Amino acid sequence: MPLSNAADDPFTKLAQNLGELEIVIGERARPAIAGVRERLRDAIACRERGDMAGSIAAIRLAMAQLAALGSTLDPEEGAVMRTIAERFANALGAGHKGDAKTSVDVMRRKAGDTKDDDDKDW
Repeated sequence: MPLSNAADDPFTKLAQNLGELEIVIGERARPAIAGVRERLRDAIACRERGDMAGSIAAIRLAMAQLAALGSTLDPEEGAVMRTIAERFANALGAGHKGDAKTSVDVMRRKAGDTKDDDDKDW
């Protein structure tokens, strides 16, 4: 399944921006980044078929993989990523879309994107 239109989807934007980590970290990041992208694709697919619990679970897995990668480079950064991912999943699960969007913006910045998502219609 191809990633959806990046202009419309914050998770796709996050997945695409993970390429910056591959450049910075190098070849050893490639398998972890591929796993994160696959989980984000799973999250998008679950969301599109109305399976929010499955989408949240896939996002948790993606962020856990990303945090594990961060931990190999910098244990403190890995801990920060785990906290952000947990806040995101909890906010989305509770229906707090604004808090979830804020977490996604933080994750995107950590993945190399310097802009926040201007789309207010989550």
